[in-house]
Amino acid sequence: MTSWLFLAGAIASEVGATVFMKLSESLTRWVYIPPMLALYIVALFGLAEALRTIEVGIAYAVWAGVGTLFVSIIGIWFFAESTSWIKIVSIALVILGVIGLHLADAPVPN
Repeated sequence: MTSWLFLAGAIASEVGATVFMKLSESLTRWVYIPPMLALYIVALFGLAEALRTIEVGIAYAVWAGVGTLFVSIIGIWFFAESTSWIKIVSIALVILGVIGLHLADAPVPN
């Protein structure tokens, strides 16, 4: 259970770092670079700690899927990025893929 909390923290840190990267306007607004770098470092340490007990394929799929979901939502809501049905369906498919990978690792009832 603790590993999942580390993974959640890693995902939150990575999403925050990505937002700071966007705010830095291609690394030209220097004030956003230190928190971006710090959050990426926290994210990597959190992921590394989570990998102690979570399989790498599962951990990375959750990391990528949940991170993509949150960054996409933040982009749409806070940065006025475009949205379309194709984008929404594609995000849903990523989420379904992550759920499917997690369920594939669950024990099968007898």
